[in-house]
Amino acid sequence: MPADKKELKKKLLQYVTEMQQQRAQISQQAMLQAQQSANEEKGTMGDKFESFREQMQIDRDMYARQYEESSQILKTLQKIDPDKKSEAASLGAIVFTDSKAFFVSASLGQLTLDGESYVAVSSQSPMYLAMAGKKKGEKFVFRDISFLIIDII
Repeated sequence: MPADKKELKKKLLQYVTEMQQQRAQISQQAMLQAQQSANEEKGTMGDKFESFREQMQIDRDMYARQYEESSQILKTLQKIDPDKKSEAASLGAIVFTDSKAFFVSASLGQLTLDGESYVAVSSQSPMYLAMAGKKKGEKFVFRDISFLIIDII
């Protein structure tokens, strides 16, 4: 467990936010490219052109949903106060267990920061729901694995 807990939370939040911003950018660029392809593609065969255009619209809509989801996650991340000490597992908390450290923020999976591993989970994930509200010294079970909470910051 790192010595400077306050700094750790700030660095983790910044790291997760940057990852989520990259996801949003990639989705936005892909959405715009699909729209541009649908608008620009000129085919000689009418049906073939319409099928391509429809597929590009489907792709655009998919990327638009991904972009919207990423934007919503970024709004959630903005609500996290890195200076706030958490007493229980909640949004923004870093939950250290006997086997893993979890950062309740966004579902980004395994992260490595300064040589330490963390699992970024969203406040809607099944993993978080298993630990929600638990405090230091309490246990929670997820997929038949028991976790003991050693510390929360």
